[in-house]
Amino acid sequence: MVIVAGHIFVDPDQRESYLSGCVAVVEQARQAAGCLDFAISADLLDIRRINVYERWESQAAVEAFRGSGPSDDQGAAVQAASVAEYDIADIRSLTGEDSA
Repeated sequence: MVIVAGHIFVDPDQRESYLSGCVAVVEQARQAAGCLDFAISADLLDIRRINVYERWESQAAVEAFRGSGPSDDQGAAVQAASVAEYDIADIRSLTGEDSA
């Protein structure tokens, strides 16, 4: 399993439009083969920050979906970013249930 997690920073005045522009990407990702979860969301404390979280069955699934990355408009809006991929070897449920 691969988890992609981190955050990006955009101008506070552009955050809502940036997130609106991500709706189609989230829809596509959640329908992609090997996608277990995919979320891009506004941070609750920092008006510049957008949180990124993805969970994939494999590195191959990530690479098949990734394509060319964000659109030029979205890329231009990003002021800074800290996003990384993590290879996960084991999972322990904290709720005692499988997530849907």
